[in-house]
Amino acid sequence: QVQLVESGGGLVQAGGSLRLSCAASGTIFNINHMGWYRQAPGKQRELVAVILSGTTTNYADSVKGRFTVARDNTKNTVYLQMNSLKPEDTAVYYCNARIVSNSITRDYWGQGTQVTVSS
Repeated sequence: QVQLVESGGGLVQAGGSLRLSCAASGTIFNINHMGWYRQAPGKQRELVAVILSGTTTNYADSVKGRFTVARDNTKNTVYLQMNSLKPEDTAVYYCNARIVSNSITRDYWGQGTQVTVSS
């Protein structure tokens, strides 16, 4: 059984910073990409940032230059450093990972963590 557990959300003022963490646990043979999505009220879930098995990263245009995604393969953990936060960054942030477990490859999701940016 594979689980993704997130931490680090909260309330912050505009211009502030937060760091999200997501740790994968369970029977894991390999992790391909890891990343973060977010969903604001009334909107669709959108990609925020993803990091592939090496160091290749992709970001949504709206967060480029402000957010940084990184991973620690020794800990099966992905991080999202969020700087210069804006009220429009307010959303539930979900961790996502494509994991090979028991010869099956599939996407896993965390439970979500709320990020609220006040103006």
